Amino acid sequence: MTQSERQRPEIVLGLVATPPDHPARVAARLTAELASGLTERVSADVRWTVREGWGEVAPRRDGGVEALLDDLARRRVDDQWDVAICLTDLPLHAERVPLVAQTSARRHVAVVSLPALGLHQLRAARAAVPDLVSRLLTDASDKRVPPAGRASTEMARRIPAVHRVVGDADAGERRYVASGLIGRARLLAGMVRANRPGRALLGLSKLLVGAFGTVAFALTTDTIWQMGDALGGLRLAVIMLLGLTALVVWLVVAHDLWEKPDRETPTELARLFNLGTVLTLTLATALSYVVLFVGTVLVGLLLIDTSVLEQSLKRPVNVTDYLTLAWITSSLATVGGAIGSGLENEETVRAAAYGYHPLPDGWRDEKGGPPDPPVQG
Repeated sequence: MTQSERQRPEIVLGLVATPPDHPARVAARLTAELASGLTERVSADVRWTVREGWGEVAPRRDGGVEALLDDLARRRVDDQWDVAICLTDLPLHAERVPLVAQTSARRHVAVVSLPALGLHQLRAARAAVPDLVSRLLTDASDKRVPPAGRASTEMARRIPAVHRVVGDADAGERRYVASGLIGRARLLAGMVRANRPGRALLGLSKLLVGAFGTVAFALTTDTIWQMGDALGGLRLAVIMLLGLTALVVWLVVAHDLWEKPDRETPTELARLFNLGTVLTLTLATALSYVVLFVGTVLVGLLLIDTSVLEQSLKRPVNVTDYLTLAWITSSLATVGGAIGSGLENEETVRAAAYGYHPLPDGWRDEKGGPPDPPVQG
C-alpha cells in the first residue's frame, strides 16, 4: 500500500450472504471485484475494503425484512463495518409487489433479494450494490463520499428489475420494488435460477438409468412399434405430458418436497417456495426427457434394422418412424423412471426444494454452523 493510499479515509463494506448456498457464490464473486467498482462508481478518494461473512444473520422465512435488517445491523456493529449489504435468495415483498432491495440509513445496512433480479443475478448485483452503498452513505450524511444522484432514476437505469422507489426518503428508509406482472415473472425465473436446475438434473442420474433400462426392454417389443405407429401426434403429446407430470408429482410426494405453511412460513411464501420447486423439477425432468429421447433415437437406429421395422408395420419406414418410436418409448420409460427415482439420494433430491438449503461440504464449524471465510480486502 502506497503512502497516498494510507492517507485516504477507509470505508469498510460487509457483504453478507444468507443462506450460505447460492447467495454465497454470488457474494464470493462480488467480493473479488467490488472494491474497484466502488472506486469507479462511488468515490476514488476513499480506500474501500470489502469483507464477506456468513452466520449471525438468519434467513427470515416469514418475510420479515425489518428483522433481517436488524440482524444485519447487529452484525455490522459487531464486526465494525461502516455499511453492510445482505444478499439473500428469499423472495421478499413490499406493497404486494416483489421487493428488489431495501436500504436503511439509520442502520447503515441494505438487503438485496437475488431472485427479484431475474436470471442474470450476478450482473445485476454487480450494478446494484455500488448504487446502494452510495445511497446509504449519502442518506447517512457521510462526508467521505460525494452525494448520490436520484435513487429512482439511477437504479432503474442500471437495474431493469427496479420499477420504482417507495418509503420515507427523508429518513433514509427506501424500498426498491419491481412492477406487478413482469416483476413476479422475473421473480419466479430468478427463483428457478437460484435453485440451480442443473443440480437437480445431475441428481436424477438413477432416474435416467432406470428409464434407459425401460427403453432397452421396450425397443425389443414390436407391440410398442405398432402402438407408436397407430397413435397420432396429439395422443403422443398427451402421453408425454402425463409421464412428465407423473414424474414431478412422484418426486415431490416421495421426497416430501412440498412446503406447508406454518408460523415461520406464511401461506404466500410457502406458495412461492412450492412454485419454485415445481418449476425447477419441471425444467430438470424436461431436460432429462430430452436426453432420454436423443439416446432412444440413437439406440433405435442402431438396434432396429429398417427391414425388421417395415415387416412389423407392413409399410416403408423413414427417420420419422424412428422418431415416433423414440417418442412413445421415452414417454413410457419416464413413468418407469419415476419409480426408480424413489431410490435417489434423499439429500440430492431435497436440494431441488426451494425452501431447503443444505450447507456445502466443509462449511460446518465446531458449533455446527458455517464458518466465516477469510477476510478479503
